[in-house]
Amino acid sequence: MTILIDDPMWPNHGTLWSHLVSDESLDELHSFAAENEIPRRGFDLDHYDVPARVYQSLIAAGATPVSPKTLTRRLIASGLRITERERRLARASSHTLTAR
Repeated sequence: MTILIDDPMWPNHGTLWSHLVSDESLDELHSFAAENEIPRRGFDLDHYDVPARVYQSLIAAGATPVSPKTLTRRLIASGLRITERERRLARASSHTLTAR
């Protein structure tokens, strides 16, 4: 099991955020997130956005801290990476479904 987390450096909603990923499977990622009370609404197709306040507790729970570049490389190598084009298409189709 390898869960990776990058440094909290992404600003939004008045705090900094990290990305939490698995380089193994989405099931592994969702299990780790659920065990650590990370809400499913934080999932963004291939990663969870997690606030800086939980960074240390996620490392204590087993997440491996890595640089953003390493996190991205490992996610791509795993085959789990969602491209920006795929992300836009997924968002467009979810908006279509909710508009009905």
